[in-house]
Amino acid sequence: NKLLGYQLSNLTYYNFASNWRGMFVIVQNYLYLYIPLLTMGVMSRELSSGSINLLYSSPIKNSQIILGKYMALVVFCLSIIGVLGVYSVFSIVTIENADIPLILTGLLGIFLLICTYSAIGLFMSSLTSYQIVAAIGTIAVLAVMNYIRQVGQEIEFVRDITYWLALPGRSNNFISGLICSEDVIYFLAIICLFLSFAVLRLKGRREKGTWYGTTGKFIGVFLVVAFIGYFSARPQFMFYHDSTRTKQNTLTQNSQDVIAKLKGGLTITTYNNLLEENYWYGLPRSVKSDIDRFKQYTRFKPDIKLKYVNYYHRADNPHLDKRYPDLSDEQRVDTLRKLNNWKFKITPPEEVAKTVNLEPEKYRFVRLLERETGERTFLRIFNDIYKFPFETEITAAMKRLVMDDLPIVGFVTGHGERSCYDASDRGYQFFAQEITFRYSLINQGFDFMNISLREEVPAAIKMLVIAEPRAAFSEQEMENLDKYIERGDNLMILGEPDRREFVNPITEKFGVTMMPGVVVKPGRIIEPETKVVHSSGTNKIDTIPAVTIDPELMVEAPLDTAWSYHLKTMAQREFVLASPTFSALQYDTIGEYKVAPLFRVDSCWSEVETTNFVDDTVKLNPEAGEKLDSLVLVAAFSRDVNGKEQRVMITGDADWLSNKELGTSRNRIKASNYSLINAAFFWLSHEEVPIDIRRPRTSDRDIRLGKTGWAISKPIINWGFPAILLVVGLLIWVRRRGR
Repeated sequence: NKLLGYQLSNLTYYNFASNWRGMFVIVQNYLYLYIPLLTMGVMSRELSSGSINLLYSSPIKNSQIILGKYMALVVFCLSIIGVLGVYSVFSIVTIENADIPLILTGLLGIFLLICTYSAIGLFMSSLTSYQIVAAIGTIAVLAVMNYIRQVGQEIEFVRDITYWLALPGRSNNFISGLICSEDVIYFLAIICLFLSFAVLRLKGRREKGTWYGTTGKFIGVFLVVAFIGYFSARPQFMFYHDSTRTKQNTLTQNSQDVIAKLKGGLTITTYNNLLEENYWYGLPRSVKSDIDRFKQYTRFKPDIKLKYVNYYHRADNPHLDKRYPDLSDEQRVDTLRKLNNWKFKITPPEEVAKTVNLEPEKYRFVRLLERETGERTFLRIFNDIYKFPFETEITAAMKRLVMDDLPIVGFVTGHGERSCYDASDRGYQFFAQEITFRYSLINQGFDFMNISLREEVPAAIKMLVIAEPRAAFSEQEMENLDKYIERGDNLMILGEPDRREFVNPITEKFGVTMMPGVVVKPGRIIEPETKVVHSSGTNKIDTIPAVTIDPELMVEAPLDTAWSYHLKTMAQREFVLASPTFSALQYDTIGEYKVAPLFRVDSCWSEVETTNFVDDTVKLNPEAGEKLDSLVLVAAFSRDVNGKEQRVMITGDADWLSNKELGTSRNRIKASNYSLINAAFFWLSHEEVPIDIRRPRTSDRDIRLGKTGWAISKPIINWGFPAILLVVGLLIWVRRRGR
């Protein structure tokens, strides 16, 4: 990738813990095949050859025999870790600023996993004198421990135990750099469980006893381990250590600060509609995996209560509507109950309605966050490939519970303005409050309301949006707007080229004027060259093409990336802002406002003659007042008012955040209008929401190995080192045979 020119980052994690190519991930996926072959003869060879009798006659205990065999396996496990350690050292040497603690934690996880497999294999080897049977038995036990998490999921206590006993994924936290007490206790408990089983089995061979006495001992050992497992998985008894350099397995500091303010109890109730298409995520069999999604939060607030309510109500589910068009809700859920053999409680919708109104949520899968002091808010799932909320959305929902003043955005109405409730092409419903869209502002912590400037703006509104008014404000409305501006709260003003006469009286309050015409520049479709007078006013003659404007008229990258990290990311990824038409902004930089021009178009002009940009050819005409220039399209203004900073954003277009524009995809254009939406409202809310979950940039961003170095190292790693291991193994084997 480096030779191809790609920017590298987080190389340690990518090389060791990535789900696709991480070395530790690949290794753990194959261990279950090799360890049974290693352990199959540890005890079964003693049983088949009769040498077990020599051990019986020696002055050692059964536990010493088993522990001796197991310690030999542990030494072999260490040799495997040593092999992985060689590759790890190579990576540490070649990766600049490698995250060594992450590598060591991953090695610890692999070691514990191998030791656990070895303990299981040792027990199975003690059951039979046939090595193949022992190997197959070990694989069978591993298969059972893989399946056991599906057993008893409808009974809470049983579910907790069986889910804890499941082996798959237990080393994933270690591999990603996180040490959790539950995982450490799990490995140690399972190792002790099977070693105890092996000791009991060996004792049963030497001392004849009743079957129920022996069985009772096995059950007793299992119950002790189950008891330990049950309590070690309680959040209040769990401890963590994130060994990664950037603490990537831990909530960011902003999220931790929000949780610290959540004093008292917090209950998260999941309402799962069995007649809605996302019902699968809330079934009892999915509860434990769903609870794991909140582990980062229960780590810092162990008293969070997670509840699940399965109910039924007619919802958007085309598949169910097509399958059972004539059945009532009760008949549908009864049919599904019989088909799926559901044994759990299903709550009637009337009972749910007594507690919460789910109609605004469209009866989708949703969670209700509720403090013991009464504050409530919803946490949703979304219609994208990830479905579940990330840290940003979860923390935003929790922050709503502790904020004294919720960030309420007021949309001015009464003059044909764009509305956050409007789902048409020109409306703003999608970016503002579409509950199924992850990045809509309602899912990032904002509230909304329509207001009229015929009355004073409520004090609770700290952000006001005026989007393309189609009529002039009255004197009373302008007076109320002036009062809002004088108190120092924030605004977003969005104009359109053909609404200048209604927008300019508002923007002029900040020293800003929307220029006549539509900003144009040479586009993709180029006509024969035309000579024009240079915009500087001199007699210099430039040659530029006349252009035919296409739908991708205004596509620009951010100008001031230091103003917002959202725009910085946008520029780094070469994303652009896209919209059909813009008017340029003209402003005075000498006034009381500090100005940050965010998006600018170079080598362009404001076209005042052409109105049909589809069929007509656009030409620069200096005689009409058109001149080639560098024009600002989006700008941010700020000043100090009443002891606080007032922030105002003005754009020469209102389409860039419309439903239609956000849903438009253009060929070979990587539009990211939502980067500006996030940046704008993050700034207007004084960095309250959306939640900033940035982490320090990883320092392992380069490798010390060049093309020549890799050409030399690759055959050594792929062939030389394995050959050395093979030779050493053969020498040991020959020496043992000689003895």
